[in-house]
Amino acid sequence: MVRIWPRHRVAVAFSLVAIAAAILLGGLYLNGEAQRRPVTKAPPPLPELADINRLFVGVAKSAKPAVVNISTTIIIRERRSRSPFFSNPFFRQFFGEEFSRQFQAPRERKLRSLGSGVIVTQDGYIITNNHVVEKASQINVLLGDGREFTAKLVGRDPKTDLAVIRIKAKGLPTTPWADSDKLQVGEWVLAIGNPFGLNQTVTTGIISAVGRANVGIADYEDFIQTDAPINPGNSGGALVNLQGELVGINTAIFSRSGGYMGIGFAIPSNMAKVVMESLIKTGKVVRGQIGLEAQSITSELAKQFKLDNTKGGLVAGVMKGGPADKAGIKEGDVIIEFGGKPVLNASHLRNSVAQTKPGAKVRLKLMRNGKEQSLTVTIDELPEKSVVASGSALAGLEVADIDARARRQLRIPRSVNGVIVTQIARGSPAEEAGMRAGDIIQEINRQPLKNLSDYQKLAGAIDRTSEVLLLVNRRGRRGYVVVPPAQARR
Repeated sequence: MVRIWPRHRVAVAFSLVAIAAAILLGGLYLNGEAQRRPVTKAPPPLPELADINRLFVGVAKSAKPAVVNISTTIIIRERRSRSPFFSNPFFRQFFGEEFSRQFQAPRERKLRSLGSGVIVTQDGYIITNNHVVEKASQINVLLGDGREFTAKLVGRDPKTDLAVIRIKAKGLPTTPWADSDKLQVGEWVLAIGNPFGLNQTVTTGIISAVGRANVGIADYEDFIQTDAPINPGNSGGALVNLQGELVGINTAIFSRSGGYMGIGFAIPSNMAKVVMESLIKTGKVVRGQIGLEAQSITSELAKQFKLDNTKGGLVAGVMKGGPADKAGIKEGDVIIEFGGKPVLNASHLRNSVAQTKPGAKVRLKLMRNGKEQSLTVTIDELPEKSVVASGSALAGLEVADIDARARRQLRIPRSVNGVIVTQIARGSPAEEAGMRAGDIIQEINRQPLKNLSDYQKLAGAIDRTSEVLLLVNRRGRRGYVVVPPAQARR
C-alpha cells in the first residue's frame, strides 16, 4: 500500500534534509579552511638545530675548566719630596737632580690588572700573554672551580707576546691542542676568557682570516683573525674549535674605542706550543735563522719573476757565509716550500724558520728563472741577545752582538765594533732605507757604539718622530744611511 504524506510533512522532511546537507557541506568547508590556515602551535625543533645547540654547549663545558683568571700586581716605585723647597725647579736646576733626590722619600704605588690563561698540563703549567704578566711582582690564578693559587713565572717571550706561568697543583683540567695549520676561513670557534673580570665568559664567531702579519703587535706575527667578541681581560684566553681543541691564544683586538669592534687576533696554537715547550725546557726561546731577507710577492713582482701566483718568499738579500749562502740560495730566488709545507708569504717563511730547531737540515723548494729547484739548508741559531727598537725609526730592525761565530762566518775583523743586523721586518722604515741582514751598525746619530748595550741606550733615546742617521759597515764598506721616522709612514 502506498502511503501519501501530507503536504506539510513533506515540507518538513525537505527542510531537515537541507539542514543536514548544509551542516555536512559547512563542515567540509571549514575543515578545508582549517587545513589552509597557518598552524599557530610551534612545531618541534628540527633535529639539526638541536644537535648544533648541544654541540656548542658541550664544547663550552669541556673547554671552560681549563681557562683561568689571572690577576697581577705591579709595584711602581716613585720618589716624593719631603719638602716643596727641594722640588722647586730653580733648586733642582742649581743643585742638580741627583742632589735633589737625596731629599725625596720613596713611595710605592700598586697597579692591578686582569687577564686570562689556559692550563696546558695537569701539573700546573699555564700559557698566557706576555703583556698580562710583564713586570708583575705577584701573579694570582683563579680556577673555574673557585680555587686560588699564587703562580710563578716560568718564562716570557716578548717577540710573540707569550708567557708561561706555573701553579702548584695536580690533576688539573686541560684542553687538547689543535693543528692550527689546518684552520679554514669560515670555521666556527669559541673564545673563552675573563673580559672585564667576568670569569669564564664564552663568545662565539668564525675564523675571519689566517696568517695576519705586519699588525704591529709582536715581532713574530702569524695571527688568526676572528669576529668572536674579545674584550679587555680576554688576553691569554682560549680560542677553541668545535672539537673542543685549542686553536689559538687570544691576544689583541683592533679597536678605535678601546672595546670590541668585530676584529680580534689570536696566536696560532702551533706557534704557541713551540714557544711554550721552549720556555718550559730552557726558560727562553731558541729560534732558528738562515741568514736571508725575504719579501712578499705582489702581482707586479709575480709578472717580473714569471710566477703563476703571489705565494712564496722572494729572496731580497743573502748574508754572506750564512746558512742560506752555503746552501746555494741566491737573490731573486722565490722560496715556495719549506720543510714540505707551502710558503704563503715572507712573514710565513720567517716564522717557519724561527720555529725550526737549530742544527736541523730542512729541504726547501724554490723557483729560479721560472724553474723549480730543491735545496737543503742547515738551520742556524738566532743570537739570544737580539733586540728590536720598537716605536721609533728603528722599529722592525733586529740586531745582536757580534760574537765569535759571527766574526768567523762573516769574516768581520776584530777592529770592527758595533751590532749586526739579524732580521728586518718587511715594510719597516729601516727596510725602506735599504738596510740588509748582515749589515753592521757602528754609529747612531754620530754616536759610536761598541755592543748591544750601547745600541739599546742610543736606540731607546730616539723619538718616533725623528729620523735616524746610521753609519753602516756592509762587507767592509762603510756608508751613512738615513732612516725615516716611523710616524711619517702612517
